[in-house]
Amino acid sequence: MKTYEFCAPCLIGVESIAAGEFRRLGFENVRCEDGHVYFTGGDDTLARANIHSRYCERILIRLGSFPADDFDKLFDGVRRIAWEEYLAPGTAFPVKGYSLRSKLTSIPACQRIIKKAVAERLMAKRRVTWLDESGPAVQIQFSIIRDRADIFIDTTGAPLYKRGWRTEGGVAPIRETLAASMVDLSRFRGDMHFLDPMCGSGTIAIEAALKARRRAPGINRRFDAQGFPFVDRAVWNRAREEAKAGEMPSPAVIEARDIDPACIRRAEANARRAGVADMIRFSVADVTKSDLSSWRGVMVTNPPYGERLGDQETAHALYRGLGRALGTLDGKSVYVITPDPEFEKFFGHRANRKRWLYNGMIKCSLYMYFPGK
Repeated sequence: MKTYEFCAPCLIGVESIAAGEFRRLGFENVRCEDGHVYFTGGDDTLARANIHSRYCERILIRLGSFPADDFDKLFDGVRRIAWEEYLAPGTAFPVKGYSLRSKLTSIPACQRIIKKAVAERLMAKRRVTWLDESGPAVQIQFSIIRDRADIFIDTTGAPLYKRGWRTEGGVAPIRETLAASMVDLSRFRGDMHFLDPMCGSGTIAIEAALKARRRAPGINRRFDAQGFPFVDRAVWNRAREEAKAGEMPSPAVIEARDIDPACIRRAEANARRAGVADMIRFSVADVTKSDLSSWRGVMVTNPPYGERLGDQETAHALYRGLGRALGTLDGKSVYVITPDPEFEKFFGHRANRKRWLYNGMIKCSLYMYFPGK
């Protein structure tokens, strides 16, 4: 069976979390770079990576990596790749990508050169003068960074953060992969009390429930590589059966609250689609008017903030209210993500640790408070 080199892009700041997950899955040669995790394996690894990954955005196969400071080198490097092994007759092969800090700055020009190089290779191998692209597509991706080109095939399709259960995100939703990363950083286990007091569409609580139940996030969705002729189709059923066998009941108590009844209705619907509605207690509540002084457990939340919703004063009042509601942090693990550098001032507690994470394009800090500290 063919062995591939995989590249899994992820949000900046979660590379080590994603790498740890792949190592636990038994993948080989796992290593991290900025915003990417690399590993190797065959068709089984391809399927398991897509189905199990909680933290990465997609799973790519890297087919080539070479210097490309001009279009001739880009063309030659792409043409050397054995495209006939991956693109069956009739396959469409769109090209997309990006270039950073490189001499080749025109993305449309790079797309044309790569497309032409692939086409010339295929026509030469098949001894034809025209290519039919009326069949299913295999997405080619490229990145050119500091004059080095990397060429990929995307095996995922819709990004991995699209688990399939969130149809309505509400205002400023948090991406599922970021929510899962925050849950992981909180060291939440399946025997603990978990709370998101400003749950919005329920993403953080749902990701906590999926982790507690050990349910693979991609178990119910489809991936582009399921239709690739060079991938053994039997691996998908095996990977899904393995994932189902790994699920287990959890005694975790998971609560999700929000001041907006419409948000709670959306969150409940999302939890039902995710298959974890039985694990989460939803309720309408204003955290600033709550008494959480006797509460003990893990809190992970993504509160509204000024840069996101345009009202910084309201956000600061919310931070003060959250701090008052919690009172002492004894017995509480609290994790709050926000881009506001003054969060600690208004919350009333200095974080034990801060970690940079990106919520979409917004650079945020995850303020981390450990029990009894």
